Amino acid sequence: MTIRIGKVSYWHVHAWDYTRQAQEHPDTAITAVWDDNEVRGREAAEQLGVPYYAKLDEMLANPDIDAVIVDAPTDRHEDIITAAANAGKHIFTEKVLAPTVEEAERILKEIKRNEVKLTVSLPRLNDGYTLAIQDILKQGLLGQITYVRVRLSHNGAIAGWLPEHFYNLQQCAGGALIDLGCHPMYLTRLFLGQEITGVSANFGYITGKEVEDNAAVSLYTASGAIGIVEAGFVNSHSPFSIEVHGTEGTLMYGTPDETLLIRSNREQLGEAWQERSTGNRRESAFEQWVQHIQKDTQADENVSIALELTRLMEAANRSAKEGRVVQPVQLGE
Repeated sequence: MTIRIGKVSYWHVHAWDYTRQAQEHPDTAITAVWDDNEVRGREAAEQLGVPYYAKLDEMLANPDIDAVIVDAPTDRHEDIITAAANAGKHIFTEKVLAPTVEEAERILKEIKRNEVKLTVSLPRLNDGYTLAIQDILKQGLLGQITYVRVRLSHNGAIAGWLPEHFYNLQQCAGGALIDLGCHPMYLTRLFLGQEITGVSANFGYITGKEVEDNAAVSLYTASGAIGIVEAGFVNSHSPFSIEVHGTEGTLMYGTPDETLLIRSNREQLGEAWQERSTGNRRESAFEQWVQHIQKDTQADENVSIALELTRLMEAANRSAKEGRVVQPVQLGE
């Protein structure tokens, strides 16, 4: 049976990407659009050939809609996702889940109470290089992990192709870090493989926007391993790159080519760096969401990582604002 999806806002730059995923999936279809920007919403609905709803509650009350894709402003996530959950709609949304842990926990409480399926788009968890790196770490080829660095940056703020509302602090709850930096943040946390005990962030404002366009965050752990998260809107030709260092070896990806290199004392690799296959990616977050709906299962791991991402982002924002190291465990309830 086709899962009928209401598209909630085209505010986010990836909104049409998720629309295409829904159009291309054999078991899903976009059947309605709501957007608080009526012009934007009506244009999208007309392009898709589906009804436009001026009021979100009217769309959510439609029994012919089974689920929603939420690409609304980040500061509206709690109200919108909670309303969708209370209407019995399954929910797929863009990172982050919410600006704060407190809001995210309230969202998850309603998700659980209404027994709907939630999946958050954390796409780089499913890419081949991530799976290959996890396999290397499971084999212990790097020894004890001591340092992880992940960088993702582009030139959107200086080349002028980012939408102006991406510089709105209220709507976005941040700039380069909460947008691009989400990906390095959850990957760095994943590769460190341990609880983050402290977060220290430094934000830069190269273009003078009200949100940061340059960011570096240090993640601390009880073992002494350190993670570095880097993101920016003001960098030309900056490759997405990963470094993972340990007591017995190092791996690198994207420096600058999209190849995975490893050198380890625990393999007969000689003195040279060796290239490893990144393999195939697994199902996208959208595909996983559809499967959870169809099989009546929950995206427990995905939701747990999304909540931790929200926690680390809130800690980083507080650190940059207050000029101190923030302990993530103290955030939320």
